[in-house]
Amino acid sequence: MSTGLLLQYVIVGVIVLIGAWITLRKLAPKLTSRWLATLALRLDRPGRASWQRALAHRLQPKQSAGNCSDGCDTCGSCGPKPPAAARDVYPLEFRPRGK
Repeated sequence: MSTGLLLQYVIVGVIVLIGAWITLRKLAPKLTSRWLATLALRLDRPGRASWQRALAHRLQPKQSAGNCSDGCDTCGSCGPKPPAAARDVYPLEFRPRGK
């Protein structure tokens, strides 16, 4: 295998991994936040190198600063919201065709 072909495989592999990570972040945000929090906790221990601790602080997921009145629903304790279609219901009107 030539060096150029190996480099091509590495680049394609990195692109596929980045695409998979972005897709996973979009489809399962709670799962990926848990993974990042776990990794950050493992890196942010006393005795670790300073670059590892800095990386841990960058990886730590953002905490929600909302409360129950803003309807963020990050904790799941807010009441159910009616769907947008239920709020904007307009009755159908049937009119006879003009001849």
